[in-house]
This record gives sequence, structure tokens and C-alpha cells, in this order.
Amino acid sequence: MLRVAVVGSGPSGCYTAQSLVQRDPGVHVDVLDRLPCPYGLVRYGVAPDHEKIKSLQGALRTVLEHERVRFLGGVPVGPGGVPADRLRRLYHAVVYCVGAATDRRLGIPGEDLPGSWPATGFVSWYSAHPDAADAGYVQGGVRSAVVIGVGNVAVDVVRMLARGAAELTGTDIPEAALGALAASRVREIHMVGRRGPSQARFTTRELRELGGLPDTDVLVDPAEAALDPAYRDPAALPAGPRRNVEAVRGFATAPATGAARRIRLRFFLRPVELLPRGGRVGAVRFERTAPDGHGGVTGTGRYEDIEARLVLRSVGYRGVPVAGLPFDATSGTVPHLAGRVLGEGGGVVPGVYVAGWIKRGPTGVIGTNRPCAKETVTSLLADAPVLIRAEPPGDPLPALRAEGVRPVPWAGWRAIERAEAELGGRLGRGVVKLPDWESLLRAAGAASG
Repeated sequence: MLRVAVVGSGPSGCYTAQSLVQRDPGVHVDVLDRLPCPYGLVRYGVAPDHEKIKSLQGALRTVLEHERVRFLGGVPVGPGGVPADRLRRLYHAVVYCVGAATDRRLGIPGEDLPGSWPATGFVSWYSAHPDAADAGYVQGGVRSAVVIGVGNVAVDVVRMLARGAAELTGTDIPEAALGALAASRVREIHMVGRRGPSQARFTTRELRELGGLPDTDVLVDPAEAALDPAYRDPAALPAGPRRNVEAVRGFATAPATGAARRIRLRFFLRPVELLPRGGRVGAVRFERTAPDGHGGVTGTGRYEDIEARLVLRSVGYRGVPVAGLPFDATSGTVPHLAGRVLGEGGGVVPGVYVAGWIKRGPTGVIGTNRPCAKETVTSLLADAPVLIRAEPPGDPLPALRAEGVRPVPWAGWRAIERAEAELGGRLGRGVVKLPDWESLLRAAGAASG
């Protein structure tokens, strides 16, 4: 019997576990997660109002309920938890599927002013991540916001800022975030990119959702968008960018209705400084850019200040070093060969693998994790005849407990689900997420062991 530990229970970890048990009937997989809840970014990164995408949890649940897969939540690996070298001795192989845990920075003056935040923190807050804190994102005086970035996370953030209580009450958003967003006075939201609409990273479906928000105008300056060489004749573009340009053109030609909220899509503006006012951010200074003829942009020396008491940067995720593993700081990934971790000298580290964002960087959509996991599993199973010669101890669970952790089993997660349904019932809503460690672990209760 081949015992494998998969560290991380998001899509990458689940697809890795699924591929292992489907391709080898002798494999048993423990899926470990630092959090007591599974599903990774599907639970803590997909916006509450995107219920169709969140329904992917059903497919991931099937994997974690497989008879040869065991979910163990609340098991940190590294400092404060199970040392990586100890984990390796408990299993024939360990696959790290830990994602990209932090955000990219802008690297400009004023970035750390109060009121300036990574979009990842805002997403974690409204998604009830237990490590997230209520930073007062939309406190009373905030009427204008700037979201820097033009990807799907940026669109999610803009949409959540513009939604009202009536549209969010039926979602699983935690009660505190619902109350804060319902009371928000944000009326002007700028989503800003340094290049044009043909090079934006959002998908057309998400972009068009903005146009369907109640009592909200989506505004685009036609002259600004027309700086994009592909804007006037997008026919030569690939399908995705072409549809994006067409959606932007639709917003640019639609008249404003005088709605209560305005979303302004801005292009060819590069942030250069966050300006303070009254002890927090008050505006963002942008430099106008222009296409350089090679797919990039160049500065023009012309500047524009956009008022903002809230700034959310959404310019990408970034991997962080994993304790006990080599790390490439430039790419934010673990060096590997087809998923096999490579040591400092370039040789393969026996029995240690990576999949997902920590392997390839934060690129692709959820489905991209399938072929990525398959490649890693192919490498692992090819190595299995050698790996299985070093027979580890029996069931690793007692040894994990001996390291001072208290794993939350699948039954503990199901107890959390019941508690969230009960909370929603008491509040007159559907399922409502528990937002903190204490309530999650209390809900898991006696089911944890």
C-alpha cells in the first residue's frame, strides 16, 4: 500500500488525490489542510454571489469522500505544526498543493497608507477566512474607491463593493461583512489598468456582470479605450480578448442613467503614488501610458489624480516559501521537474512533489489544475516502486497527533457545515459562513479527534 500526503485541499490538492486513487488501486491519500475547512480558494476565494462556481465544491466533496481518501483539517505543516521532514517520514510521498498565499505589491510610495489594502485581504474578509480581519474597508467616510488591476479578482471586488444588501442576503457571506457592505456609502468605483481592454485579464462573462448590477452605471471614456490599437478593429484578436473589447465598447457607447453608483473602467493609467489626506489614503496618482508598439506601454509624463479613500490592489497572487522546500524567489514557485521537487544542486528530492500554483505560478483557471495534477501524479507513480521500498510506520494519524496538532476529520467538517446552516436559519438566511477560528473549531467539536 502506497501512502501519500497531499498538503492542501483546494482544487489542485483534490485533483491530485483524485488522480492518485483513480490510477492506482493501492494508493491511500491523506489530504491535509491548515484550515479546518476544505476546498481552498473555492471556499475562500470565489465571491459569495458566484454560486455556480462555488457549486464546484460538490465535485471536490466526492473526491474527499472517496474510501481511500481521508481529509485531515487543522494540520499546519512547517513552523508551529508538523515539520516537513517529519511529514516526509510518515508517508511514502508528500505532494504540496499550497497555492500562492500572498499578493503582489505595487512598489510605489504611499502603498502602506491606511485605507490601502491588497484585494486578497478584502476577498478573504467577505469570504469569512478565519485569518482575515475586519479592517474597516468600507467605514462611514469612504465614498470613493480605486481598484488597481483588470483581472477577475478585480472585477469580483468591484462587484462586491457595488452590491447592496438585497443581493447579498441570499449568499453565504458572513453576517459582519454583509452588514458592513449593506451600510457602505461607496458610490464611485474606479477599476484601473495600465494597458488597454484588449490586454485585460478579466473574462467577458465577469465583465458583463457589472452591467447587470442594479442602480449602477458602468462608464468608459471612448477616447481612453480607443488608445488600444485593437479597439477600433478587434476582428484579428483571439476570441476572449475580442469579446472583452466588444463588451467595453458596449459600455462606452451606453448613456449614463444617473444611477446611484458609478463604476468607471479606466485604461492606460499606471499608478505611481498614493497620496495621503487626513491620515489615510486620499487619492491615487496615475501616469498616462501609451502603447509602445510591442504589446507593452510607455509613460507619457502626464499625470492624473483620482480621489479614493479606499484603494485595493489586485495585480496578482504570489507564492511564498514552503518550510523545508527549495524556493525560487523570482517566480514564487518551488523548482521542479514534471512535479518532482528539485534540490539546491538540481537533483530530485526523493518522495517530494508539487502541484498547482506553487508548482507553476498563479496562472490559469480552476480547470487548469487538472492536467497540472495529472503530470505530477504520473511522476509520483513512476517513482512508486522505489518509494514503497522504504515502508513508513502504519497509520500516520497517531504520529500527527504526537506533533501537537488536533486534526479535524471529515466528520468535523460536516459538523461545521451543519453549524453554518443552523446559523443561517437563525438569521433568516440560507447557509452563513462561520468567520473565525473559535467558532469553526467549536462547531467541529467532538467530531475532531
